[in-house]
Amino acid sequence: MTPNKKLSLAALVLAVAVPVLALDLDEARAKGKIGERADGYVAAVNDDPSKEVKALIDEVNAKRRAHYEEIAKRNGAPVEAVAMLAGQKLVAGAASGQFVDSGSGWTKKP
Repeated sequence: MTPNKKLSLAALVLAVAVPVLALDLDEARAKGKIGERADGYVAAVNDDPSKEVKALIDEVNAKRRAHYEEIAKRNGAPVEAVAMLAGQKLVAGAASGQFVDSGSGWTKKP
């Protein structure tokens, strides 16, 4: 992949990484129920999430997956690569106090 394609891919990922359910997702993040993972998806921070949290996770991840697939198709890149790039940006950009998992378990952003 050329550097220009990588830059375009990164810009597209950032443009679509925020799901339609931003307010609900933001609330779940703020309450420490959902965190960002390095693979571009969200997950429950605790081992026993409520049905509401599970449903939100499923919906957010399905929408993200659809966006990642669109970007991957336009750029001739693997979906996993698009998702990982988005995950890196989302983990790095998470607000202070939110949970992130960059591959070694949940941590709270300082």
